[in-house]
Amino acid sequence: MDAFYHPDQADPNRFESTELTRGPWSPDAQHAGPPSALLAHVLERCEPRAGFRIGRLAVEILGPVPIAPLTAETQVVRSGRNVELLTATLSSERGPVLSARAWRLRTAAPELDLPTEVLPSGAHPGPETVTERTPFPSDQAVGFHTGIDYRFVSGSFRDPGPAVCWIRLRYPIVAGTAPSPLERALAAADSGNGVSSVLDWDRYLFINTDLTVTLHREPAGEWVCLDAATYPERTGIGLAESRLYDEKGPLGRSTQTLYLAPR
Repeated sequence: MDAFYHPDQADPNRFESTELTRGPWSPDAQHAGPPSALLAHVLERCEPRAGFRIGRLAVEILGPVPIAPLTAETQVVRSGRNVELLTATLSSERGPVLSARAWRLRTAAPELDLPTEVLPSGAHPGPETVTERTPFPSDQAVGFHTGIDYRFVSGSFRDPGPAVCWIRLRYPIVAGTAPSPLERALAAADSGNGVSSVLDWDRYLFINTDLTVTLHREPAGEWVCLDAATYPERTGIGLAESRLYDEKGPLGRSTQTLYLAPR
């Protein structure tokens, strides 16, 4: 396996899923990170416009994503001079499994003359400062956890509470292509609820129904950092929120709505 997905040579909108997409909840279902990144992949190729960049991408997870061929459909539903709205859907043979809406915005050229004090700032120790690899809570030999590098600055998968974790793709999302900054951000951001889990993995489910990523800056380099926290409620609905960074500083935010239940 050299990628999370292989493009179908006969149909450019069809992608073969590999075992690297497997998630921790079921051996037959994908982690939502790879298909979310695949949505980013196809949306960036939907009627691209020079000088525009996707600033927000919201993914709705419509059901378990099988480790099977997926077909992508994209559309520009609202075009404009400065902003436009795009949609995308991923479907298996059973029907739609993920959908997304993305805002694509014109970038300023030349860049705006903004005071330094209003610009986002802050940093975390870089991934090179962490040497110990925290075990991933999965009994599967191959899956998303083997397709990424992850390094915790604080916390771990098994230590409940907020965590800071760097994540890097070890393979491209789509074979034959280099992961874009947006793809890397989507693939990493979906792990917010996992790295900052506050409930026992063996006793509870905490599955996200969606993922919304807003980037005020395009990621630079291979690593994306999640400064993540999870907020559960006894109603069975929770929220995971991550502040996103790269080695240059802040990038944006991601949120996930969580379904909580005993196993």
